[in-house]
Amino acid sequence: MAFDIIIQGGTIVDGTGKQEPSVSDIGFQGDTIIEIGDLSNVETSHRISAEGQVVCPGFIDVHVHSEISLLGGRDQYAPLMQGVTTHLAAPDGFGWAPLSSERAQELWHYMQFAYGDAKLSLNWQTPDEYLSIFDGMIPANLYPQVPHCAVRLGAMGWDARPATKEELQAMERTTREWLEAGACCLCLGLDYQPSANADLYELVYLSKVAASYNAIYAAHIRYQLIGRKAAWEETIEIAKQAEIPVHISHERVDSESADVLEIVEREDIDLTFESYLYPAGMTHLAMLLPMEYQTGTPDEMLTNLDNIDVRKKSLPYLREKLGKGNQIVGYNKSGRYIGMLLSEAAESEGKSNEEFAYDFIQEEMAVETFMMPWATPLDENDKILNRTAVHPRMMIASDGVYNIPHPHPRSYGCFVQYLGKFVRDRQLVSLKDAIYKMSGFPAERFRISDRGRIAKGFAADIVVFNPDTVADRSTWFDPVQPPIGVNWVFVNGVAVIENGNVTGKLPGKVLRKQR
Repeated sequence: MAFDIIIQGGTIVDGTGKQEPSVSDIGFQGDTIIEIGDLSNVETSHRISAEGQVVCPGFIDVHVHSEISLLGGRDQYAPLMQGVTTHLAAPDGFGWAPLSSERAQELWHYMQFAYGDAKLSLNWQTPDEYLSIFDGMIPANLYPQVPHCAVRLGAMGWDARPATKEELQAMERTTREWLEAGACCLCLGLDYQPSANADLYELVYLSKVAASYNAIYAAHIRYQLIGRKAAWEETIEIAKQAEIPVHISHERVDSESADVLEIVEREDIDLTFESYLYPAGMTHLAMLLPMEYQTGTPDEMLTNLDNIDVRKKSLPYLREKLGKGNQIVGYNKSGRYIGMLLSEAAESEGKSNEEFAYDFIQEEMAVETFMMPWATPLDENDKILNRTAVHPRMMIASDGVYNIPHPHPRSYGCFVQYLGKFVRDRQLVSLKDAIYKMSGFPAERFRISDRGRIAKGFAADIVVFNPDTVADRSTWFDPVQPPIGVNWVFVNGVAVIENGNVTGKLPGKVLRKQR
């Protein structure tokens, strides 16, 4: 049998986390792995030497704001350059279908901080209509989730209240529509509007719908309103009441979460989480306002901020949240202060940090993005990251934000940082376990049946990298830097990275969960 491509002599790490790495060849035809073994005498039109390199499944990013950037722009191939071949859509429950054009435009305004200046039609009446825009147009695979923000907005607008019975039924219909279209998960951002207004009853109600499709529940949990520990506990309660596996976005193992994780172990809760392993997040300043002033459409929120009493109450709140003002400006409508510390920008305007932040939200029409360092002491950060990197319930996910001038370094470096810093340099994680956390583990958890493993009959999503040199180069103040050491990346059997260079091919597919 002749193969389209044979990758020869590489050290195969199969993505299961069980098999020790071994040297072998891989042969594939079309988009499928056909054979693994000694293929030195087998006919092929393209033989690639991977001697001294690792050959593993393509990485799966379960939380990444990339679906729009995959359609084009500066960052279209940024995740692929670090080996990410499958992206989950609708992180934090963000999405724009099925919504009226007016509602979708409102939600785009609210979420633009995570997607940049992309121009979209924003008029998709069904999930399939939205997903069709990606057919033949993306270099990596896209896997849908149910976007709770859009689901709730379509049923009851921006109202900051519990849903009525009729509104819950409307949400159920839309949730089922997404699940029928192949969504793998009910995804929420419980610090973002309008999802933040959902009560426990709504979350359990919709989770039971998702569970009936063998889907899971994944959420940016409710940090702002009830606090981190209580938000973990709320997630556990959802798991129990809805009898559904749960997954928590962008978390870390510190003293607070470790206590809850002990309960998870003791009670055998089906819970996982992900981490990007950098001591800073990225979001918009509006999230730092008191929650009561974040509600409503973006225009309504901005109008409310004109109220002098709202300003008076918000400034002390912002002062506490901002601390020393070490947040870094990533994006805004006017393009001001990009790459600068918030404190530097505030000083240049003769304002306190909190005055600057409040005014900036208004002046930029609530379209602004900032890197947000952790509030923990610097000497604690590495301890927390090291502890997180090895936790058995943790998988890697970038929470990458693209098509903005100054992204978080995780957007260009999350996966390769794990391989370089935590596997090779710190020797905290074995290579087979690390690959599992980036491929097989997310595939199992999010119900991707034919990805995440090097095995016969599985999709030919494959990464070839040099374990001695693989590393991130993206930094806090120079983030748009491609990684090194990732030499080949195949998506559905097509090379999108070839000898470290982008090929421009677009072999990505919309994947759909099978019931």
